[in-house]
Amino acid sequence: MRNHIRLALAPFVLVLGVAALHGAQATSSNNTAPPRTIELREDGSPFVALNIWVRSGSAADPKGKEGLASLTAALLTGGATTQDSLEQILQKLYPMSAGYGASVDKEMSNITGRVHRDNLEAYYGLFRNAILSPAFSEADFNRIKAQRMNFLERARRYSRDEELSKQLLFWAAYEGTPYQHPEEGYVDSVRSITLDDVRAFYKAHYLRNNIVVAVGGGLPAGFEARVRKDMDTLPEGAVAAIPAPAPQAPAGMKVLIVDKETDAAPVSFGFPIKLLRNDPDFVPLLIASSYFGEHRNSVGRLYQAIRETRGMNYGNYSYIEAFPAGYATQQPRVNVPRRSQLFEVWIRPISLTAPGNLHERTLFATKTALWELRQLAEKGMTPEAVATSKEFLRNYVGTWGATISRRLGYAVDDAFYGMGKPGYLQSLKAAIDATTAEQVNAAIKKHLQTDNMHMVVITADAAGFKQKLLSGAPTTITYAGQRSADLLAQDKIIGSYPLEVKDANVRILAIDRVFQ
Repeated sequence: MRNHIRLALAPFVLVLGVAALHGAQATSSNNTAPPRTIELREDGSPFVALNIWVRSGSAADPKGKEGLASLTAALLTGGATTQDSLEQILQKLYPMSAGYGASVDKEMSNITGRVHRDNLEAYYGLFRNAILSPAFSEADFNRIKAQRMNFLERARRYSRDEELSKQLLFWAAYEGTPYQHPEEGYVDSVRSITLDDVRAFYKAHYLRNNIVVAVGGGLPAGFEARVRKDMDTLPEGAVAAIPAPAPQAPAGMKVLIVDKETDAAPVSFGFPIKLLRNDPDFVPLLIASSYFGEHRNSVGRLYQAIRETRGMNYGNYSYIEAFPAGYATQQPRVNVPRRSQLFEVWIRPISLTAPGNLHERTLFATKTALWELRQLAEKGMTPEAVATSKEFLRNYVGTWGATISRRLGYAVDDAFYGMGKPGYLQSLKAAIDATTAEQVNAAIKKHLQTDNMHMVVITADAAGFKQKLLSGAPTTITYAGQRSADLLAQDKIIGSYPLEVKDANVRILAIDRVFQ
């Protein structure tokens, strides 16, 4: 979850081969110490960005206190310091049109901010104090915890089903590992968190040897060293290493159906892949995933098959890296690096078009996505399709580093993955150009399949959906107008796609018990 003090802005608010991308990489920063500082100097920039990387994320939450890392970061960036009340902080930030915030993922917590360099001196004092001198006031804690509880009990369950389906997919796939729980925690776990718990987590993890300082933009001379010196006033300590999760794909298809009164049903499905950015197959599979389901773009096979051709929803996408809050952003998130990833398909909510046909339409859309995935896994991509996807992707990745804050975020992620210069973002275009159709198809064959996976569906009448799912009966789709004979023939094939799901592998969960 990302928490921001943004009230100042709104009421609330080189030809390189593939080897260049992989050759300089080492193991994850959890096993290899990253640099103590990262500097991304851009002398022509009028802005300065800061990113304080704490090498502990939600995976470090104590059992029974899930959500503690996130709540701690939220209190640092949304509360008073020993120097200023929250109201005073906001009053000082307002004329700067600046703010700072926090994000927490599985492996890291990040305190970030950006300011015009003319205001850097005044801004940095506030930013530094938030990290080094939090007041940990009871009033701030109670306010932020109450906001979090409202999110956990109401907003997460009832406001955005499509994101909830994605979170539940990771919850199912990483059962029994430190990656299982959502970063924001569970209802009961957050309810149990006390201010003393927050103080203890801060004391155990906000340590000078557990923090990496990253700064970028139009930096004044010596600024990097100054920030590092300030962070070094924190104590030193030992942080227990957390083993990388090792999730296993289930034998067959395991389905979680969330029972909720709704007229639209999102679906998420996926399975673990042994693939990180330091794998030679990463860029080939990135090209394949872009072809199959590029996020928030109409170029993907899934989008074309489910939305463009059949008009069933707003979009359908695939991922080889975690992409939280995809509804809110076009570009991939920064500072969500992980030591384990899923291949994930996200089917945005399928709406009913007539009373009683929600289950039929949801199953048909799901079968369409699985049928398309099977075509890709079994047949691969043609050289022409690879060339087209490479051309799109090499141009599209140029938008991923649009701001100094994003470029600095990528530099932090490079350090996590042990990637050397020139870094992931800077090497990606050349790596895409150097990738062959043979490499793409070899990666598809190695990593993609349709037999063993987790699936999450949020729908009304979960028991009825389960019955239809297990029946094996063909699924149909109806259209308001005429469709071609070829499409109708393909619909029959897709409608008969076998969903080999066992009764024992289907569970139903009431919406008011989700993440309890």
